[in-house]
Amino acid sequence: MIQYRSDPSPNRTINSRAAPHGFGPRPPPAIPSPPSSSRLVRSAQRPPHRHRRASKAPPTHRNPPLPRPVLRRGFKYSAPISKPRCFLWALASRLLACSASRRSLMATAAKAAAAVSSPAAARAGAATRRGFVAFGGGAARSSPALRPGRGLSGVRTHVAAVQQAVAKDATKLQAPVVIVTGASRGIGKAIALALGKAGCKVLVNYARSSKEAEDVAKEIEAAGGEAITFGGDVSKEADVDSMMKAALDKWGTIDVLVNNAGITRDTLLMRMKKSQWQDVIDLNLTAVFLCTQAVTKVMMKKKKGIIINIASVVGVTGNVGQANYSAAKAGVIGFTKTVAREYASRNIIVNAVAPGYIASDMTAELGEDLMKKLVTTIPLGRLGEPEEVAGLVEFLALNPAANYITGQVLTIDGGMVM
Repeated sequence: MIQYRSDPSPNRTINSRAAPHGFGPRPPPAIPSPPSSSRLVRSAQRPPHRHRRASKAPPTHRNPPLPRPVLRRGFKYSAPISKPRCFLWALASRLLACSASRRSLMATAAKAAAAVSSPAAARAGAATRRGFVAFGGGAARSSPALRPGRGLSGVRTHVAAVQQAVAKDATKLQAPVVIVTGASRGIGKAIALALGKAGCKVLVNYARSSKEAEDVAKEIEAAGGEAITFGGDVSKEADVDSMMKAALDKWGTIDVLVNNAGITRDTLLMRMKKSQWQDVIDLNLTAVFLCTQAVTKVMMKKKKGIIINIASVVGVTGNVGQANYSAAKAGVIGFTKTVAREYASRNIIVNAVAPGYIASDMTAELGEDLMKKLVTTIPLGRLGEPEEVAGLVEFLALNPAANYITGQVLTIDGGMVM
């Protein structure tokens, strides 16, 4: 209640809340009209309480109110929309938009299908057909998709044919690159042919038999593979570096190395000359060291590679008159195990294959009488074939089942070593 002074003097002070004429109580403030049903009045716009001072700025909230969603025409609300209802309306709007987009895509797909199956699509311009031919090559020219009346089924057939062609090209690009030393004849020739016919890109190394090496390369190419020849002495470091460079220049990488090159200089130890010893050690053991050291530099960069060393059972059992050859092959076996341990962390697999008596130029030099005696020591009663050794090498080089085999010496000798 507002109090006034009772002094009737003319210089009395009138309360600031007095009526405009100066006497009597102040009339009550006007009551605002209730909000209409079509619009809500924000709390910040309401007049302050009569006994409280109005704040200069509207109160701030930590989380500002969410904006009201845009509603369809014809809907009216007389109550504020809560946050859960806003979320539901936003979700409903998103679902409606997705449904509309889906209907639009379905309509576009239907129009495309009708356009493809129409006779006008079969009579498309030469420019459009050139696009198919450039992508699919020969497969597109003979594809039934370009014939009228096939529709989407024809397009699917065409796409499948193109995918098969692309997959074939990708497989050809990913064919392993293999170096086979001493591949012009004997076991090396059989290994090169087996890997080449399996789809590998083969470098055929030879020392003196250039004509035989060219024949091996031509036979690989006739079978659908790729091959190049390289003449060089793998017991010399310069020739080894040149051979690796030739493979890298041609194919860009090296995946498999088969150390097969070797010679024999058989004689009893008391008659053996130093040159005979050194020649055998150089080509049968030192060449393995040089080639392995060079190729591991390439394989370590990509953390993958396979090395297969051709040893011999005489490196395990020894043989009379082959002190140099037995020592070299025994060295290959020990070298294989050591390299397998050193490079296993780099995912480089190293194994050795130890053939027994295999029908080749080396065994042909032994003579008929000695060969008969040797056959009696073989449980299977016969000599091995180069293709049998090549099959084992192909398994170690290409079969994924051999990826967990490393540091092993696999004998293929008809049962000589049991």
